Amino acid sequence: MYSEKVMDHFANPRNVGEIENANAVGEVGNAKCGDIMKIYMDIQDNVIKDVKFKTFGCGAAIATSSMATEMVKGKTVDEALSLTNKAVMEALDGLPTEKIHCSVLAEEAIQSAINDYKQRRGEATVEKNCDGCCSKCTEHHV
Repeated sequence: MYSEKVMDHFANPRNVGEIENANAVGEVGNAKCGDIMKIYMDIQDNVIKDVKFKTFGCGAAIATSSMATEMVKGKTVDEALSLTNKAVMEALDGLPTEKIHCSVLAEEAIQSAINDYKQRRGEATVEKNCDGCCSKCTEHHV
């Protein structure tokens, strides 16, 4: 069963949409379940001033996208890179085991957008190592 926070973020998602002229865009997906997340960011002076998302997927995918964007808005790029799927799950008061991959996708979408930002600036990108939480890391990249 889903927590009240998951249901709230699914029914009333925050930061939905697209940022025109975003300077950071990331997209990830899971071919097996069909979830796709696209994150748009406006980063100024290394701070995420605005972040929006478009997610095609289940309620948990929408809720984790919403929560992840809330958690990184106003943070520095480095602070946002430290966001983990476990932190997203905790902020939502948990997810069913079969939906943990949604929180992984949210983490990876944030990382993908930040890597896009870094590439545009000619900086080295960052790859996080999978912690094995859901055994699906190789399935997530679009």
